Amino acid sequence: MTADATRTGDEPGTTDVTRVGDTPADVAEPSTSPTSVDPAGPTSVVRDGAFWAWTAVGLLIVVGLAALTRFLEQNVPAWAEGTAVEDIGAAIEYPVYAILLGLLGNVVVTVLGWRDRIAAAFRTEFFIKTGLVLLGASINLAVIASAAGPAIAQAILLISGVFLFTWWLAGRFGLDDKLRALLASAVSICGVSAAIAAAGAVRARREQLAYTASLVIVFALPSIFILPWLADVFGLSDAVAGAWIGGNIDTTAAVTAAGALAGEEALQIASIVKVTQNALMGVVAVALTAYFTLRVERRPGAARPGLGELWTRFPKFVLGFIAASVIATWYLDAAGADGKAAIAIVNDLRVWFLILAFVSIGLEVRVASLREAGWRPVAVFASATVFNLALALGLASVLFRNFSA
Repeated sequence: MTADATRTGDEPGTTDVTRVGDTPADVAEPSTSPTSVDPAGPTSVVRDGAFWAWTAVGLLIVVGLAALTRFLEQNVPAWAEGTAVEDIGAAIEYPVYAILLGLLGNVVVTVLGWRDRIAAAFRTEFFIKTGLVLLGASINLAVIASAAGPAIAQAILLISGVFLFTWWLAGRFGLDDKLRALLASAVSICGVSAAIAAAGAVRARREQLAYTASLVIVFALPSIFILPWLADVFGLSDAVAGAWIGGNIDTTAAVTAAGALAGEEALQIASIVKVTQNALMGVVAVALTAYFTLRVERRPGAARPGLGELWTRFPKFVLGFIAASVIATWYLDAAGADGKAAIAIVNDLRVWFLILAFVSIGLEVRVASLREAGWRPVAVFASATVFNLALALGLASVLFRNFSA
């Protein structure tokens, strides 16, 4: 194994020798600073004028690629209209463009020898946590509570079943506990967003987060077309089809695209199911924080960690996510139709931050680290996806059988 001594977030002199797919036996002792995906910038670099100049260059690259992502997202559907790829052009969402452009930019800056110099600008965690807090503004908890009892029941049962299955299977494949947490959260809740929340709770490494995000995108894209087609083949009602789509596809953008293909009512139900799962993201983050603090990373003979340690480990942005949802719910009730314009602005800002995050993920990926992961995480994610499909179909068929919007 190779050591990456320049990994963002480590103190000088520490290295991280753990690969994405290592078994617990292969995991090195923790470095003197917590191994977290929450970067504060490369502390091993002297922050002189040259450092800030290169960081500014990196930020321009990130923002430029984000702007190009938004341009493609808004214009490709029009360019593809009337062609053989019209459906594909209309369905591809910004995460795809952002990650692909980030990967392309990664190749370019690596060839130019700039990558490590501009790495401080790749603020993935800041961008995506800000985006997730803003995501809370689009989740009206009052609507969910009053109109989506079946969605809440499905979300609880589905998240619990798929998370535990994925965690168990990843353990059977000998994956590292942190990667197990990321994979289980991503496939059972809401893809990259859940992986980010889990990464903050268990202090996962960048490579593990990038790997999980890549798997989410790879599996979500074909689902946009396959699930609506299967719903039609199976003769599912719009409500059942929407619940199945919302409970399976791991990104909100892809759920929206697939739901739209299945019909207006299916889209509404799919959106409610997905945002319900998103709302439970905080519960999973709390549970993972407690589990890793009290059990996985607790040394033999060490004192039992108190509430202070749990609070330190807890990803605080989850509280912002919940607060944004509560505030938006109150604001829409108070402002009525006039409030929707303000929420639309917040949602657009959220998209920008998530685009910046996905571009940064692409720029941060180290191919060598992903190659070392091997086939085991892919096999786990694929198996968990199939299990999710079966369980979600069963739950949707029971809970939404007589549902009418």
